[in-house]
Amino acid sequence: MKMGTKIAIVRVEDEQQQTNPHEFEDDLEVAGQQDVDKPTASAASPAGTVVQQLTSFQRAKMERNRQQALLLRQARLQAHPYKNTNRDEAQSVIRVQNSRLIDSGGGFLIDEKDLEEEQSREVVVTEVPAPIIVSDRPHCEECQQPICDSFLYRSFLHPVCDSCKDEEGEHMLITRTDARQEYLLKECDLDLREPTLKFILRKNPHNPRWGDMKLYLRSQVGKFNGPQPNIAIIIWETPEKLEEERESREQKREKSKVKKFNKQVKSNVYTKQTAGHQHTYGDETYDADRDVYFRTCTSCTHRQEYEKM
Repeated sequence: MKMGTKIAIVRVEDEQQQTNPHEFEDDLEVAGQQDVDKPTASAASPAGTVVQQLTSFQRAKMERNRQQALLLRQARLQAHPYKNTNRDEAQSVIRVQNSRLIDSGGGFLIDEKDLEEEQSREVVVTEVPAPIIVSDRPHCEECQQPICDSFLYRSFLHPVCDSCKDEEGEHMLITRTDARQEYLLKECDLDLREPTLKFILRKNPHNPRWGDMKLYLRSQVGKFNGPQPNIAIIIWETPEKLEEERESREQKREKSKVKKFNKQVKSNVYTKQTAGHQHTYGDETYDADRDVYFRTCTSCTHRQEYEKM
């Protein structure tokens, strides 16, 4: 019965429209393969094949399914009225001044090199971690309640819940540049020294094109009275040593400024002579042994010798 139904559906011919014929055939096959009652009679053809007869109920159901498939095709055409499924790839490529431009079909021309770079660019997918298991949940340092999910614990492994977070005080974030200047740290201290510091990336508020900022938790960078060791404690041990180092660097900076200023003062005192030197000779003297006369410049050691006829 299903074979006969499929033959009858395939033989249905409709007006050809600008759409993909395979989609319409699939819709008709799906519509025709629905549950249909068994035929009432069958007859054998001279060739030996069985030709099954359809009842009026089956024909009505096939016509109803065909109408549903036609409505579905019309809905697809309305959703994409300008879609051209038989578009040739060579027609969508335009050459302008030895560069290939691809017609996007929406009124824009895309450079092929830019398209390749965008497709080859690595996509960074950030996944939100799963909630912490009940048995492994840490307790908040402030309220001593188990933490289900927390921004500080998820980003910096700092056990403080969101309700106890103090963004303007103890749990303030600090940029990488401010951390280096305030606690006199180096690049290796923030990147390589143990314990490794956690950070988050945020867009630069002054100019988004400058690059992402690295934000650290201030209590993990330079809190001297905290229960956990941080980078400032490991390097300077106490706030007094940090202040001594800051004062010593300030003194060195002042000395370098004074030295540079002294060089500028000395260069201003010295006047460079740009004109050529003019000799001023004194009285001439006669050398009897050599039978020559000579005279010496009064401003330099130049000596001029000559003979008299």
